[in-house]
Amino acid sequence: MADSARDALAEHSELVGRVEALLPQVDELALLLIEVYGAGGRIYTFGNGGSAGDAQHFAAELVGRFERERRAAAAIALTTDTSILTAIGNDYAFDRVFARQIEALGRAGDVFVAISTSGNSKNILRAIAAAKDKGVRVIGFTGKSGGAMAPECDLCFRVPSDET
Repeated sequence: MADSARDALAEHSELVGRVEALLPQVDELALLLIEVYGAGGRIYTFGNGGSAGDAQHFAAELVGRFERERRAAAAIALTTDTSILTAIGNDYAFDRVFARQIEALGRAGDVFVAISTSGNSKNILRAIAAAKDKGVRVIGFTGKSGGAMAPECDLCFRVPSDET
């Protein structure tokens, strides 16, 4: 067990060095968020499973405070309202749970943050298509291949690993 944990930590440490290459995209994301908030836009986040938890945490840091005191930033995780999720899943299909919310909430000037390790989840891809139909920009966070969603995002952070 200790060897397995040691291997996982070594892999994680090595990955941190490779992620450094994404720092120019971090600057690009920061400038985009400043632009969105300056124009009165909102950030909406979503993902499945662990990525849903990541989406919620991302939104929480924007609304709360991340590292320093600042004005609250408008951010909503589309993964948190069980009544909406189950109603859409039941009335339509699970692959529409995020797209339908985007159809209802999205407006030009907003940004949707899609999180998917594989980049191939049907409900994520449908949501990205719905966002693009509304003229809303999409930021993606994926594993190394980026899957089908990478070319559909305005900015896609492809972490050079497929380990969650």
